Amino acid sequence: MRRSELVRKTAETEIRLSLELDGTGKSEIHTGVGFLDHMLTLFARHGRFDLTVRCVGDTQVDDHHSVEDIGICLGQAFAEALGDCKGIMRYGDITLPMDEALILCAVDLSGRGLLCFELETPSQKVGSFDTELVEEFFAAFARKAGMTLHLMKLRGRNSHHIIEGAFKAAARALSAAVTINREYPDEIPSTKGVLA
Repeated sequence: MRRSELVRKTAETEIRLSLELDGTGKSEIHTGVGFLDHMLTLFARHGRFDLTVRCVGDTQVDDHHSVEDIGICLGQAFAEALGDCKGIMRYGDITLPMDEALILCAVDLSGRGLLCFELETPSQKVGSFDTELVEEFFAAFARKAGMTLHLMKLRGRNSHHIIEGAFKAAARALSAAVTINREYPDEIPSTKGVLA
């Protein structure tokens, strides 16, 4: 079973997270940030990951610490669940439409954390959610998961659609990347013999 459970406790947040890579897409998300709950629920569903997240954070300050720390935890959970990455496809990509928005996402589970982010949103807020936190989430996620993650808006006018498209695209690309290659299930997909 490729799964992970972790707890992270700081002066700003307390997070409990569990992840099953070979799941069915079920989730139970309670982050204290409504928009992030919505995004992680659809991330789990579209990636077919089973995901549980509970966060108590200092949202009386703002949502920044909760959003970034959840990104950290999700990245750590992916890295732990993947282990040595034996047999994975490693790469995944998609160009995903979300109404008028069109999002490109490409993933390499290289062991090297890097985010290339070109996801400009027209508004600074979606409801009470600061749209700049999307980059903070994905930067923390990519860094701790050890993946190269490219997210690019090809078109889009609605900030909600752009962000939702990005989470769905990341889920679909990651789902492809973590899939076990049935022809080479015992190989590390690298000429170096290690992903790092």
